[in-house]
Amino acid sequence: MSYLVPAEFVTKMVDAGESKIYMSTRDTIIRAFMAGAILALAAVFAISVTVQTGYPIIGAILFPVGFCMLYLLGCDLLTGVFVLTPLAWLDRRPGVTLGGVFRNWGLVFIGNFLGALTVALMMSIVFTYGFSTEPNAVGQKIATIGEGRTVGYAKYGAAGMLTLFIRGMLCNWMVSTGVVGAMISTTVSGKVIAMWMPIMLFFGMAFEHSVVNMFLFPSGLIMGGNFSIMDYLIWNEIPTVLGNLVGGLAFTGLTLYATHARTAPKRALA
Repeated sequence: MSYLVPAEFVTKMVDAGESKIYMSTRDTIIRAFMAGAILALAAVFAISVTVQTGYPIIGAILFPVGFCMLYLLGCDLLTGVFVLTPLAWLDRRPGVTLGGVFRNWGLVFIGNFLGALTVALMMSIVFTYGFSTEPNAVGQKIATIGEGRTVGYAKYGAAGMLTLFIRGMLCNWMVSTGVVGAMISTTVSGKVIAMWMPIMLFFGMAFEHSVVNMFLFPSGLIMGGNFSIMDYLIWNEIPTVLGNLVGGLAFTGLTLYATHARTAPKRALA
């Protein structure tokens, strides 16, 4: 595969962040909507495979197909723009402000949520034959996931919240590495291979991804999961978003930018 050296793909990261800041409101929301919907469908696919085979690792191996599809189509995830757009501000690109960064994050959040919620509603019809039967095995599995990853954290109090936040950080360390993976090759096969590896790792480790959860928890509530909307927001979505932001920016965006774009002077040898 055609490989770009780190200094080259870090420049592409900054360029991509600048481009997203200048993107129109319409295009930002459409691309975010598609990203949320495609990632939600990939989550359904992975859970379906897990239920059918009884092996979660097979679902983790196959889940990255959705991530690769959405990035090859030029769509945007909140976890990706958390990393890219601040780099354009740090690089002092003309016209890029913190207000522009926050505007982009807000629009992508709305688009991702609408896309994921649309798939949650459509798949609920599929899981229940138009709400005429009890949820099938996949729907029941999603309901139990929703309970375990909301009230399951809440029963541990502050320790549960810390665990949730750290899982969010670890998640976007890997997911944002996948975003970078899309930039380190100029061939489709190279991009897919580079994206696949970290995404498989995050899903296999059951880390917390804010956009995947925008599908899982609304769907879990519709499927009869024993938790509330407030449980979802307080004991999952909000701390997961914050963990994704800190993890992706600190461990991927800032580290790569600091050492490949703002490289320190070479050490003088005696």
